[in-house]
Amino acid sequence: MVLTGFMFNYMLRVNLTIAIVAMVEPTNKTMTIDNDTTTAHYHEYECYKPPAVSLIPDDNATSDATMKPPVAELEQTRFNWDEPTQNLILGCFFWGYVLTELPGGRMAELFGARRIFGYSMLIASIMTLATPLAANISHYAVVALRVVIGFTLGATWPAIQPMASKWIPPMDRSKFIANMMASSLGAALTMPMCGYLIAHLGWESVFYVTGTISIVWSILWFLLVFDSPAEHPRIADEERRFIENAIGTGTAKGKPPSVPWGKMLTSLPVWAIIITHAASVFGYFTVVNQLPTYMKNILGFNIKENGLLSSLPYFGKYFFAITTSYIADYLRKSGTLSTTAARKLFTGFAVGVPGLFMLSLVFFGCDRFWSVFFFTAALTINGAVTAGYLGNGLDIAPNFSGTIFGLANTLSSSGGYISTYMVGVFTNNNQTFNQWSKVFGVLAGTYTTGALMFLIFGSGDMQEWNNPKKETKEDPEAQQEMLPVRTKH
Repeated sequence: MVLTGFMFNYMLRVNLTIAIVAMVEPTNKTMTIDNDTTTAHYHEYECYKPPAVSLIPDDNATSDATMKPPVAELEQTRFNWDEPTQNLILGCFFWGYVLTELPGGRMAELFGARRIFGYSMLIASIMTLATPLAANISHYAVVALRVVIGFTLGATWPAIQPMASKWIPPMDRSKFIANMMASSLGAALTMPMCGYLIAHLGWESVFYVTGTISIVWSILWFLLVFDSPAEHPRIADEERRFIENAIGTGTAKGKPPSVPWGKMLTSLPVWAIIITHAASVFGYFTVVNQLPTYMKNILGFNIKENGLLSSLPYFGKYFFAITTSYIADYLRKSGTLSTTAARKLFTGFAVGVPGLFMLSLVFFGCDRFWSVFFFTAALTINGAVTAGYLGNGLDIAPNFSGTIFGLANTLSSSGGYISTYMVGVFTNNNQTFNQWSKVFGVLAGTYTTGALMFLIFGSGDMQEWNNPKKETKEDPEAQQEMLPVRTKH
């Protein structure tokens, strides 16, 4: 359920990034070919020249050799939204998203991830169904909806970390955190699906289909998922005891301890997670939100090709996340690498190498093949963050892993809006490869900074402030925490 939850979580987030390509009037230059009463319109792309099309049948050529005009896209409602408006619509998601990251993690520590994740997904799904209506009212209505969707989904990512601290043994947490990369699998499946829906049913169908799927999932979540082994009504006693013994003393039982804010906010390993996550997600969000636009306006891919090719990096990221998380946990269990060494190795690889690929796009990004290759390779390798910093909060402070991830995601979410604003500034009324190469240069520098930060300051050792001293004198609540988690008769 966690795996599919993150798939559908990202489906609700990225559906607009491909749909907006079909929602707006084309902004490319056109050239018109007149041939008696036949007129054809073609987009003119800087990095792609469509093959010449003969509108006059050639009696000397076979029917297969005679080129035909491209098939027209489905007639549907389009809006006259310029680049700043489009980037406002794409970026406003993060206005709401950033507000609930930190409280979402802490609320999950206090009240449980089941409620926080489940209700957030349900509300976002309902708002998604209303998107076509909002678009026909005003782009401001779409902005308002996307802010609400961002507000609800912002709490979901940090909410899962406290659940992992109660269900997953320490040496298996990289594999569990890899389930969060199912978001990439969700994006990979959503983009070609959206391309197909747009081509055959219109862009409105994207929101109806994705919203309905997520509502069904939300209902199943509440029926099947529980916050801890102690609360699960159908778990076997033997399995419950095994999980609780494997988790050990790193995770508090009973009432969650108060957050040691001073020590947490002055901890260099915590800031290594925060800065590295912000850098990695800044690059990821830029690609997620802008890749379909780049592929259409610069490389000249049509809506079906766009959806399919835009999905390739996300398939790669998910499968690489799964593979590297198993490798990391094996290396740690076998004693080949310490937790600190493993986290640094995989983080340096996952965040540093994509920086090199973004730099390569500055020089080769006008070539269709190399663009697809570098985008796919960069996001594929970035999947190794599951074996690196992404689960590092569970290593250094499992009692406050939700709060740490909330802090990290708060900063990274701000970067999500900044990235859309940056692209809008660079490309407004100037959709050229030269302007996009500036975007790639910024991404290269950001990735490199994040990798260096974790290599220098990251750690895999549990911090002493994870278990703050408790007042235990005649405190009935503290005494209750010493009792068995659950007794089943």
